[in-house]
Amino acid sequence: MWLPNMVTQYGSPILIKTKQKINDMHSSGKHPCFNAKAKGKYGRVHLPVAPKCNIQCNFCNRDFDCMNETRPGVTSKVLKPGQAAEYVQKLRVEAPEISVVGIAGPGDPFANPDEVFATLAKVKEIAPDAIPCLSSNGLNVLPYVDDLVEAGVNHMTITINAVDPCIQKDIVSWIRYNKRAYFGREAAEILIENQLEAVKQLAERGMTVKVNSIVIPGVNEFHIPEIANKVAGLGAATMNLIPLLPVEGTAFQDLEEPSHKLLHKLRSKVEEHIEPMKHCARCRADAAGLLGKDLDISQKLLKEVSESKPKADPNRKYVAATSQEGIFVNLHLGHAEMFHIFEFDGENYHLHEMRKTPAAGNGAQRWINMAKLLHDCKGLLVGGMGGTPYRYLGGDSSLEIIEMTGLIEEGLDAIYKGKKIRTVTKKEMSGCGSNCSGTGTGCG
Repeated sequence: MWLPNMVTQYGSPILIKTKQKINDMHSSGKHPCFNAKAKGKYGRVHLPVAPKCNIQCNFCNRDFDCMNETRPGVTSKVLKPGQAAEYVQKLRVEAPEISVVGIAGPGDPFANPDEVFATLAKVKEIAPDAIPCLSSNGLNVLPYVDDLVEAGVNHMTITINAVDPCIQKDIVSWIRYNKRAYFGREAAEILIENQLEAVKQLAERGMTVKVNSIVIPGVNEFHIPEIANKVAGLGAATMNLIPLLPVEGTAFQDLEEPSHKLLHKLRSKVEEHIEPMKHCARCRADAAGLLGKDLDISQKLLKEVSESKPKADPNRKYVAATSQEGIFVNLHLGHAEMFHIFEFDGENYHLHEMRKTPAAGNGAQRWINMAKLLHDCKGLLVGGMGGTPYRYLGGDSSLEIIEMTGLIEEGLDAIYKGKKIRTVTKKEMSGCGSNCSGTGTGCG
C-alpha cells in the first residue's frame, strides 16, 4: 500500500494526517467519487444550478452540449434552487442508492454562491441524509469557507492544473476576481494563490479535499508530480488526473487526448506524494446515478422539473417592497425598517399594510424571521440584498425576488402580470451582493 510506505519513509506529520483523513473517508463508504469501493453501490447527482463561471480555461466550451457527451461543464438544463430540490426528491424515489448531492457547474459554484447555498439549504430540508459535495476551480472559495462548514459540506474538489504561473497562464485565458478581469501571468498568480490557500483552509476545517488536474499533453503533463507534491503538503486527501478532451471551439481543440500509457505513468508518479483516484467517470454537470451508469430517467426528470412552473399558492397574494416613500424601490434589504405590502384586485394595486422588519442584530435568525414575516407574499422587490439573506429567502421558489431600482408599480407589473422589467439592478450595482456577509447586524 502507498500510504504506510510513505509514512514510514518520510515520517511526515501531514502525510500521517492525510492517512487518517483517507481512513475516515473510506469508513463513511457512501461517496463513490472519493471511495472506489462505493462506486457500484452508491450513486450521485450533480445539480446544474451554477451557470456562471469566473475563469475561462483554454479547454472549456460550455456552450456545446451533446446528450452522448460526458465531460464536466456540460448540462442540458439549468435549475433554480427550488427546482433542484424537487429534482432530488423525485430522483431519489427512482434511485434511492443516490447518496451524494453535488454541485459542479456548469460554471463554478462560487461564481453563483447565492443560488448554490440556497440549493444546499433546500436539499438539506428534503434529503438530510444526503452528502453535500462541491467542485470548484478554487478562485473564489475562501470567502465562503465558514458558509460551507455551516452548510454541512465535508467533501470538496478543487481543480488545479498548475502551481507554476508560467504554465498556468497558458491554460487560463482570463479570470474575473473582485469585479476585475485579469489576464496572463497576473491572472495565473491570483488563481494559484487562491486555489492553494483554499485547499489548505478546507483541509484545516476537517473537509476531505480532492484535487482534480486536467492532463494537457505538451502543456502541463510534466508538471503533474509537482502539483501532487504541493497539494499533499497542504492536506489534500486524493488527486484525480482527468485526461484532456479536446473540444471544438477552444484554444486546445487541436491537441491530442493523452494516452492511457501516459496517464498510468503519471499516476505512478502522483502516488509518490498522494493517493490517486483511478475510477473517475469524467461526469457532466447534470450527471445522475452510479458512476459510469447514469440513469436514463434523469434527463426526463430534469427536463420536466426545469420547465415546470411553481404552483400558485393561494395563501401568497401580496408583494413586499423596500421603499423610503412607497413609490420607488430604493432601499437595500439590510437598511429597510418597514415593508410596504401591496395587493392586486385584478385592476389596480393597493397598499395593503406596512410591516416592521425584524430587528438587526440576531444573525441568521433575522432572515429566518423575515421569511416567516413574508409567508403570505408571492414577491419581494428590493434595491439590493446580500448573499446570506438570499439563501434564506430566495431558496423558497414560492417567493419571487427582484432586485431593481425604479417605480414599485413596474415591479408589481413584473410579478402580477409577467411584464418584462426595465430597471433590474445587478448585484454589483447595489453596493452589496454575493460577498455581503449578511450577518443580520445591519449594513453600515
